[in-house]
This record gives sequence, structure tokens and C-alpha cells, in this order.
Amino acid sequence: MTRAPVTGRKVRFALVGCGRIAANHFGAVKSHTDRCELTDICDVDPEALARAAKETGARPHRSLADMLAATSADCVILTTPSGLHPRQTIEAAKAGINVMTEKPMATRFSDGLAMVDACDKAGVRLFVVKQNRRNATLQMLKQAVEQKRFGRIYSVAINVFWTRPQSYYDSAKWRGTWEFDGGAFMNQASHYIDLLDWLVGPIESVMCYTGTLERDIEVEDTGVAALRWRSGAMGTLNVTMLTYPKNLEGSITILGEKGSVRIGGVAVNEIQHWEFADKRPEDEEVSKASYQTTSVYGFGHPLYYDNVIRTLTGEAEPETDGREGLKSLELLIALYLSARDGKRVGLPLEY
Repeated sequence: MTRAPVTGRKVRFALVGCGRIAANHFGAVKSHTDRCELTDICDVDPEALARAAKETGARPHRSLADMLAATSADCVILTTPSGLHPRQTIEAAKAGINVMTEKPMATRFSDGLAMVDACDKAGVRLFVVKQNRRNATLQMLKQAVEQKRFGRIYSVAINVFWTRPQSYYDSAKWRGTWEFDGGAFMNQASHYIDLLDWLVGPIESVMCYTGTLERDIEVEDTGVAALRWRSGAMGTLNVTMLTYPKNLEGSITILGEKGSVRIGGVAVNEIQHWEFADKRPEDEEVSKASYQTTSVYGFGHPLYYDNVIRTLTGEAEPETDGREGLKSLELLIALYLSARDGKRVGLPLEY
């Protein structure tokens, strides 16, 4: 038994966690005001809650339990610390409400599995936010891969050279912790790690090093990894939050038998190289796909919400549901296991 589609009215959202990323969700809801509305918000910080209530006009709540008891929302949005997502997802599912969770969906793979299981049993949807997939640059790259324009893919490289000063981690006690946050891989580079499976396919194994080279945190501020896909392709992942003096690069390069592409900029927002053996009309659109951005988040949230709204109204299937979210979470855990144990880790994980 699944929750019935929304018909004859706007889709109602409620949001938990009125911090840094919540603004992107407020903006995304506002961009679809003809089809959805934000009815309730929740935060344990009274000042953050008051600011968000003033901005959105949504009903404020100090606890998730109180909000779930009072709301008529169709979907609860979780923009809380990652380590809280599992408990809050299960709580919302038991209340019979669909869930949308920011990345990563959890900090433990077992917790991610429990989230999917709870939503399945409750007959509700679980959405995991992967808004970068909707960026125009990556949509063009995805299309090229699906059209097999690369031929056989040989090599893949992802670089995330950003900076997060100590003040960023000191701004909240949960930041930089294993329990609630995860490190440079799990938090900042999560969307990039998602691209590895989404674009290139299932990964066979990983070998990884991580280090806390400078920041006073539990987790890594820097990491590198070597990857092998089941297809035979090989690749590298190079991540640091110590770039001087500001964010420098978020890029992916794919080299294949019949094509080479590099998408760079500060957050995969510029197609810097695009060359294939076969020329197609869509290649003329490459320059239009690049865009300027002042944020590493990109502009994918409104596009992501479009799919969620259409799914909840029965017009579409989810692009990134809980099971899709598990793919990148499993890879993240494999990277951490490899770094911890100093050995190659094969996928899928045994559990």
C-alpha cells in the first residue's frame, strides 16, 4: 500500500533544519509556487527558526515530533546534519509522510539500508537530493555517455579542490565529526562521488588514502583514491578542503576510445574540452551549457524539485530515490574502509 498521489491541490512540503543549505530549498519551493508550498518548518535553534519563519511564512515548530503531529505536508525535507537523517527519515515514514533528504542520506551504510526499508514498509517515497545531476553541463555529458560517443571509456578523473577554513568547522559542533557529518569525501565531495557510478557505471574496487592534514576535526580534510570500474575503466579521485586561498576547482574528465571531455570551473559549471570522433548538432550547444556560479551548489535544486513534485502527483518516477542514493553511500563507505584498513575494497560491500 503506497501513499496516494496528490491531486487537485498544491504539493505540501515541510522542512527540518533551517541552516546553510535550507535556503536552496526555500528558493526551489518558491520557484514552483504554482504547484507546491512550504507549510511547516522545524529547527532546534530558535533564532534560525524565527528567521526562516519570517522568510517563508511557514508554521514554525521546535521539534520534529511536534511538526509531524501537526502538519498536513505530503513530504518532509531533511536539511539537518547527515547523521540525523536516518532517525528522522524513519520517524517521518512511520507518520506516513514521504521524505526528501539532503546528501549524504546517512553516514553509515547500514543506516541507509534502514531508511529504505522503513519507507518501503510505510509505503512512502524516499528521495535523495542529487541536484548536480540536473546541471546543464552534466546533462550534456550524461547524454554523450548514453549515446556511447566515447566508445570504450579508459580513464576518469575527478578533482575537488575547495577550501573550508577552521571557522567553518567551528561554526557548529556537529561539523567535522564522524557521527553527524563525515569528511571531505562524504560531505563536500559527495555529489562528485555520485557522478562516478551515475556517469560511468558500477565500480569494481577502490584503493584510498585519507588524512587530516591541517584542520582540527575528527574526519579527513584531504583524500585521494584509485578506482577500477567493472568495465575495465580506471580513474582517480583527488579531494582537499585546504586549497589556498579559496575554492579553485570541481571537475570531471572522461577519456575514451572516441572522445575526450573535461568539465571544470569551481563546480563542474564549465565545459572546458569537448571532442568526439563523430560530430553532432548538439555539439553546437556546448558553449551555452556553461554558466557562471558564485556557489558550489549550482542551480539544480529547482530542477530536482520538478521531478519530486511530478512524482508525488503521479506524473513521473523519481530520478534519485533511496536505492539510487545507496549507490554513492556504498562507494563512500568503501573509500573509508580502504583508507582505514590500508587495502583494496571490492564492491558491492558484504552486509
